[in-house]
Amino acid sequence: MDELAIKIEHVSKEYRLGAIGGGTLRGDLQTWWARKRGKEDPNAKIGARTDVKVGEHFLALDDINIEVKKGEALGIIGHNGAGKSTLLKLLSRVTAPTSGTISYNGRIASMLEVGTGFHPELTGRENVYMNGAILGMSKAEIDRKFDQIVEFAEMRRFIDTPVKRYSSGMYVKLAFAVAAHLDSEIMVMDEVLAVGDMKFQQKCLGKMGDAANNDGRTVLYVSHNMSTIRQLCTRCIVLDHGKVVFDGDTETAIDIYADSQQKMDYHYDFSGQPRSMLKNRKLEFVSMDVLTDPSKPIAVGDHVKLKLLCRANETFSNMYLRFEIVAADNTVAGTMFEGMPLVANAGQKLELVLDVDTEHLVPGKYRFDLLAFERNEFGNQDWCDRVSGAPVLELRKKDDRDLDWLAQWWGHTHFTDFKVDSIHLL
Repeated sequence: MDELAIKIEHVSKEYRLGAIGGGTLRGDLQTWWARKRGKEDPNAKIGARTDVKVGEHFLALDDINIEVKKGEALGIIGHNGAGKSTLLKLLSRVTAPTSGTISYNGRIASMLEVGTGFHPELTGRENVYMNGAILGMSKAEIDRKFDQIVEFAEMRRFIDTPVKRYSSGMYVKLAFAVAAHLDSEIMVMDEVLAVGDMKFQQKCLGKMGDAANNDGRTVLYVSHNMSTIRQLCTRCIVLDHGKVVFDGDTETAIDIYADSQQKMDYHYDFSGQPRSMLKNRKLEFVSMDVLTDPSKPIAVGDHVKLKLLCRANETFSNMYLRFEIVAADNTVAGTMFEGMPLVANAGQKLELVLDVDTEHLVPGKYRFDLLAFERNEFGNQDWCDRVSGAPVLELRKKDDRDLDWLAQWWGHTHFTDFKVDSIHLL
């Protein structure tokens, strides 16, 4: 029988919403006094709910049962608010469960956010020693591994610079290097690679993979990046509203997560979709409709008709469109451009009927991310509008006898098969 590293039994975590907890006595008093007068909370985050009743209870985790074997790389995925970070905080003993028990077999190295335990006024060198001590390393252990940590983080030139001058990427490099070199039996990582560059992400994934496969360490990894989950994890659980809805192989888990995030629809209204910071809003996406007959399945190679409605908020004559075809695991399968610039006067609406050829896509679910941009005098793109998630299409195999495509290994684009001009036996 394989040795267990972690055993979670009937664990629940309940929070009381609306409770005062601003972090300081002054903040708590300000919040209390504002509520007493029926005023807006001066310490509330922008966009936070204001209709929460004080004392209302919320189950972040609901009767969770998980067993993790020694040397296993476990992925944890789910939508925002599903309970992923709460689970890792319980495992890292940042907070305690409301009910249930968590058993460990070994020391835990956790990294729940960038620069956890770093002091901005201290140098990188000083923070390595302080952060290592927080994670349970002795001074002798840090001395022995200091050069390895700095080398892995690629920070030797800046190690004696105060970390308040570091970028977020430099923060995560140094923090991950410290956590990765701790002689722990269990590594807990929460979306820590999101701010790192691609090269460093692969380096970290390789380090975590080696820790699980070669060193026998247990890795728990939370991410919204399905390609890194697929690359690292041998097993995956899907959380939904605080419950485990699936526990098993990684590919099935990703499919279940993708199905919960996406649904087939034939009309998309973009008016309520939040926009990121844009240079201007000369053109705005209003809606998109799928004109292809919804009663018939769409197969690879079929043409899909789309109707896009846009609004010109200002006059323009140099507007271009870019469509990114995004697979269910959030990887970009391909990109299409509108070659001719769009022209419109302020107040006009533009209705575009588009023909999308799916010949080179493989079976699966896809969405379109839409971008409108102008080209400035330097040839760069000035973004005007960007929306995501429309429409979601499910492509089926052209013929049931066709090969079952393994997108996780072969990608989401099927190029025309190559032809052999000649064969010479030598």
